[in-house]
Amino acid sequence: MSGAMMLLHVLGAVGMGFYIVLPIMLGGASKLAGTGQGGLASGLLSANRIAQYFLVLQLLTGGYLMSQGDYAVIWMIIVTVLFLAIAAIGGIISKPLKLVVSQIQAGQSASAPINKAKVMSLIILVLYVAMIYFMVEPIYKPL
Repeated sequence: MSGAMMLLHVLGAVGMGFYIVLPIMLGGASKLAGTGQGGLASGLLSANRIAQYFLVLQLLTGGYLMSQGDYAVIWMIIVTVLFLAIAAIGGIISKPLKLVVSQIQAGQSASAPINKAKVMSLIILVLYVAMIYFMVEPIYKPL
């Protein structure tokens, strides 16, 4: 059972890899024409929704694996806070992406929501890299 959970957990982490490429894709959004920005934002919005499903998978499998391991309490707190921060900002970033689509359809400039999404995506990237570090270097309870 633990091996299957670990496989699902790794697949969830791969699915969350979207947050690694998100800042790169948003960086190119300002170079696109209006309809291109709207199309990109719409696609990123759909991809973010899929990444949110992978976050749920991470919550379930990570919670199980954490309960089976002998980890230090501080490590569990750090990992949980990082996870919740990624999930929260990943949900919040949907609003600026939706604003890009609606402002482009209305014929307005979408540079403000694009910049907001860029900042949030960079924050998610930093949190995700920190999470990967703590997954690779877990802190176990002292013997």
